[in-house]
Amino acid sequence: MPYFENLGPALAVLAVNIKILPAVGGAVEYLQRPDPDEIDDGLVNQALDLVNEFAETNPPAKANVNIFVPALARNERHLYRFFLDGSLRTYFLGTGIERNRDFPIMIAQIGASCVYRRDDGTLVLFDHKMRILLLLPKGGNGISDDVWESLSRSSAADGSFSIENVNEKTSHTPERDIDPRTRAGGIARHRMHLLEIDLINSTDSERNPNSWAIIDGAVKLDQFIEKPQLIGVAKSFSKKPLFHFAPSPRPIDVTGLLAGLDYAHRTPAFASHGGKVAFWYVRLWEQKELDYPLMGVVKVELPTPDTQPAETDLINELSRALVAERSVTPYGQDKRWHCHLYPIYCCERATKEQFMSQEVLMGHVRWKALKL
Repeated sequence: MPYFENLGPALAVLAVNIKILPAVGGAVEYLQRPDPDEIDDGLVNQALDLVNEFAETNPPAKANVNIFVPALARNERHLYRFFLDGSLRTYFLGTGIERNRDFPIMIAQIGASCVYRRDDGTLVLFDHKMRILLLLPKGGNGISDDVWESLSRSSAADGSFSIENVNEKTSHTPERDIDPRTRAGGIARHRMHLLEIDLINSTDSERNPNSWAIIDGAVKLDQFIEKPQLIGVAKSFSKKPLFHFAPSPRPIDVTGLLAGLDYAHRTPAFASHGGKVAFWYVRLWEQKELDYPLMGVVKVELPTPDTQPAETDLINELSRALVAERSVTPYGQDKRWHCHLYPIYCCERATKEQFMSQEVLMGHVRWKALKL
């Protein structure tokens, strides 16, 4: 496979220059907990602690008001046409030891897919991207500059395989987290989002007021803030924000805001990032069908780069079309079925089906066949 043409030489550089303690059984998939989407939302909106400003032209008097948004079927208005999602798998390959330093060596498969929905409702793959990343720290407690220089020569010119420094700072690597494995996951997620940016850019000429795009997760302030006809829909979201609006004497948390949210209703739209993003929550399923009060709720983000409140009619229309998207769900196929939009689920499946299996990946990570 072309993705592995560069992996072998990179592993050989490591095997020759440093001591390797291989992961037992080969490449072990490293799963992040808690939900990575919730981590992502928390990192992108980490400065959002107290919410005290509405972001729509006709706001209600209180924050915990239910606004009815009945489903808007496609035969009435086919609003959402493009759906985009990225996926990643991160694996722990082993521990590298150079002189008196030890560090984890990880590899990640990242990919992103965009699907387009035709007039008749069928979905087709619009575009797809995939990359392989070798993740390890440079300098400090990581790889020396000399070994890193040799290692970097293994990167593919087209970007399909690259060596990544987990000590790099990104919006997905929290400052206080010094665990290199967690930082590796953050770097992989950041690179995955760069693929998403490339895909959404490819739809720029296709989006219009009658053809919107949905990206899975939070709207990234620096990358998507100027993009029209685009919303982010997060299946999992941070529980940290507090909402405080007069005349309420004290703020309410996310649970208090959403526990009483009825099916096919939304919350008011709130302002974040200095008014550059409007966000609100929509309930897609009745609580009686679910086990937990926040199940069946999605968080919606709409870029408002001019910092002006979004039109209430537009927010209602976007929300109504989202409620209609729940009609087909991957029930039994994904534990997040209650907040999945089916076309987004199809994006995720399209990406993951392009990934190599763990068995195939392990077959290309043969430390013993190299000079250890």
